[in-house]
Amino acid sequence: MIFHTKISRQFVGQIRNQHRQDQTLVNRLLHLLKQCKSTKLLQQIHTQMLINSVQMPMPNFLLSKMIELKDFSYSSLFFPRVPINSYAFNVMIRGYATTWQKFDLALESFVHMKSLDVKPDNFTYPFVFISCGSLLASRIGRSVHCEVVKTGLLLDFHVAHSLITMYSRCAEMGSARYVFDEMIHRDLVSWNSVISGYSRLGFAGEAVEMFGELRKEGLEPDETTLVSVLGACGDLGDLNLGRWVQEYVIEKRMELNSYIGSALINMYGKCGQLESARAIFNCMKRKEVVIWNAMITGYAQNGQSDETIYLFNEMKETGPEPNEITLIAVLSACASIGALDLGKWIDEYASKRGLEHNIYVATALVDMYSKCGNLGYASRVFENMPRRNEVTWNTMISAHAFHGQAKEALSLFQRMLEENSSPPDDVTFVGVLSACVHGGLVDEGRRLFNLMTSSFGLTPKVEHYSCMVDLLSRAGRVYEAWDFIQEMPQKPDEILLGALLGACHKQKNVDIGERVLKLLLEMEPSNSGNYIISSKIYADTKRWDDCARMRALMKEKGVTKTPGCSWIEMEGQIREFHAGDFIIEGAEEIHRVLDMMYDDMAMEVL
Repeated sequence: MIFHTKISRQFVGQIRNQHRQDQTLVNRLLHLLKQCKSTKLLQQIHTQMLINSVQMPMPNFLLSKMIELKDFSYSSLFFPRVPINSYAFNVMIRGYATTWQKFDLALESFVHMKSLDVKPDNFTYPFVFISCGSLLASRIGRSVHCEVVKTGLLLDFHVAHSLITMYSRCAEMGSARYVFDEMIHRDLVSWNSVISGYSRLGFAGEAVEMFGELRKEGLEPDETTLVSVLGACGDLGDLNLGRWVQEYVIEKRMELNSYIGSALINMYGKCGQLESARAIFNCMKRKEVVIWNAMITGYAQNGQSDETIYLFNEMKETGPEPNEITLIAVLSACASIGALDLGKWIDEYASKRGLEHNIYVATALVDMYSKCGNLGYASRVFENMPRRNEVTWNTMISAHAFHGQAKEALSLFQRMLEENSSPPDDVTFVGVLSACVHGGLVDEGRRLFNLMTSSFGLTPKVEHYSCMVDLLSRAGRVYEAWDFIQEMPQKPDEILLGALLGACHKQKNVDIGERVLKLLLEMEPSNSGNYIISSKIYADTKRWDDCARMRALMKEKGVTKTPGCSWIEMEGQIREFHAGDFIIEGAEEIHRVLDMMYDDMAMEVL
């Protein structure tokens, strides 16, 4: 009896000793796992686990480290070998959604998780909603929303926030707002989710309104709040609130980092306050690419092409490497002033950086080349694009139309329909109707105008009516054009009426010309062109008193003719010329060369 008791004690002691050794090994492996920085070391730890038959929870921690190291293949192979548990599924779904952004796999894992009767929890649903939002899978998101309501997990802040974000990404702000309104307790993250959703989707008024409600609740806005509000201020042109945000940043001694700084520059740029935008830019100690892009884009959007190019050249010399956002902004400036050499440099730069197939850069290149008069280069870029969206097609169609190539524009439109890659939109029809205008294709223009509504469900806008009026006017059908204006569901704008007034001048039609002029003088009494064209119409029909009356009326109202302006690019520099401006650098030499050219042309005529 004593002998058996002694053996039992020895056996228990051995078990306890073994258990202590096993626990020591697990602790050592866990310590190594926390310090692990490479897949190679991770594989060695994994090997020791297999040799020593280390069980749970070690496999969960190993999987988590694989995901932390972003090793997709290793994680995917190891996950099916982990004992089924909610932690492992949560870690894997989170990895798919955030580490690798493989949102479809995250949703597949979620479905697999439920099929194995593993219960999702508050650590599962946030990443499921993130995946639904990223895939714009609102139908699946709604189904999961129902699950969350049934389980009572909607009370969890993280679940509610991710649900609001999912709906806002799917452009369903009504549902996002409903979730927000149903929350019993709302923290700053809740408010930010809704405000950023409104701001990002273009509901600037609602974003500002929610910001006002947030302040009434006594909550202090943070960086995320302010960036969203600044975006809304820019869209609304609300300079007062935008300045208040800047003062708040200064008052609270918040860091003027790239996030806040770029938002302020963008806001001031959209409000046309470029001096204020430049002041923010200049005071930024660390100018990252997003700061440069904000300032360059601000200049480009406000038509200050020279400043855009100057700042871009400065960026090349002292700033960070330009990215696709930079190139798109500068290309728009090149297109505006015909800076073809710089445009070609950007084309080469984009090719070296692997950006030539970026759909937005390539589309900007097509636009730049066409507006700089090089349709061959524009076609080359267009044809080499692996993927095109409706903006790309519209740009190329409009390029052909602008260059008077009506046949090519209409052929490209037909190709767009046949490839069925992008449905035509309002801008597409402006392009094809413009092509008809340049080609004098009245019947085809009428057919396309009617096609908008009958085949594509598009409602013609002022721009389309302008094209039709221009088309009829150029064909000498000014009375038909006037009748067309009378049938419009909207009031005609100054562009449409200006086109008809120009046609009346060409056709010497005083009757319609006077009707159009009456409308134009009410809409834009300070436009010198309306007075000048009208006086020419009267002069052409020898109604000298009326001609003099228009000139006198122009003088009486203090309207002056805007001088003509042109640009020329020389050795990478843009030179700007205004009609009647003799106080320019090198004026004497320029006029001497022009006189020589006149003499040469005169000799050729003789």
